[in-house]
Amino acid sequence: MAEPRTQTRSDLRERIDTALREAEAEAPEGVRASTLRLVACAIRDRDVTARRRGDCEGCPDAGVRDVLDTMAEQRRVSAREFDESGRIADAEREREELAVIEEFLPQPLKGEVLEKAVQEVVTDLDARTLKDLGRCISTLKARYPGRIDPQKAGKAVRAALG
Repeated sequence: MAEPRTQTRSDLRERIDTALREAEAEAPEGVRASTLRLVACAIRDRDVTARRRGDCEGCPDAGVRDVLDTMAEQRRVSAREFDESGRIADAEREREELAVIEEFLPQPLKGEVLEKAVQEVVTDLDARTLKDLGRCISTLKARYPGRIDPQKAGKAVRAALG
């Protein structure tokens, strides 16, 4: 029996590439298409850097999320600065780009889903006191990469332990 081939492209990359092709077909000069081109370029740049270090697969999925996180934060800062300087049109453009980028970022855990995840971690680690807080947060971050807000998770863990 032949071994299955390992997937070299992540689902996140595929989603971004598909969205880029669709956006370019619909409105090549639109905000969505230009933002996705910037994202794709940043990912390719990260791939080149990874290959220089000897990682032939390129930038892993976590690296793609890091690129998206960085680009989203840049847009948030720029929009705030443009608002403060009265450049409303530029601020709106940054918010439009931010909305496109955020489509591809994992949604943070919140509400009942966060509480359930916290309860599972507390049970798995047999955590009982606030001394276990850091261990619980680290485990949550490992299980749900990019989806944990440390402040909200900290409050939820405190409530579960307290």
